[in-house]
Amino acid sequence: MSERTIKRDVAALQQAGLTIWAQAGPGGGYVLDPSASLPPVNFTPGQAVAVAVALATLPHGSPFAVDALAARGKVWDALAAGDRERAEALAARVWVRHDAPDASPDAPAAAGGDVVGRARSHLGVLRAVEQALAGSRVLAISYRDGRGATSARRVEPVLLAHTDGRWYLVAWCRSREAIRWFRLSRVERADLTAQTYAPRPVEDVGESPAGAAAVYDPA
Repeated sequence: MSERTIKRDVAALQQAGLTIWAQAGPGGGYVLDPSASLPPVNFTPGQAVAVAVALATLPHGSPFAVDALAARGKVWDALAAGDRERAEALAARVWVRHDAPDASPDAPAAAGGDVVGRARSHLGVLRAVEQALAGSRVLAISYRDGRGATSARRVEPVLLAHTDGRWYLVAWCRSREAIRWFRLSRVERADLTAQTYAPRPVEDVGESPAGAAAVYDPA
């Protein structure tokens, strides 16, 4: 590479707004301001679990499956020690059944013709469920059952499960005093309460569906 080419490239970097200068002496050369370099990628525990969920729900035999697993490992390796512990604890409470046939996609429970409004409402439900599970917060939900009857429940989330193409909130229902599976698409409203609870062991749910596993196994 010629000196002229180097100077041209340096000038182009300077015009792009990067701080670069010449440093004389042994080991010298052109130096780029460290503050101009990209910072390391940081993920929150929730973001790491989101990546694991997205990859775990890929159909078997998907292209680049091996690369996907490698990418998941890199995300986990980038987590700080404390964040990694929280991510692993949360990931252990998200199950995906890998060999189940996909059912037709669920539609959000809210009625009416406002598709955008229903989608936003469903995203709000999902966000509340995620926060309740991660923070051990009691959740107040309005739930429509398979017969169309709606009931108000206060629940303590235990885990999220994906099977037959659908997502379920598996929680301790305070009104029924038992573990219940709530199809997420039938949760019409979900509100975080100020109440917290001691997380129940995943084993309280009982035996997982055949082929189901947590989205990330540190082992």
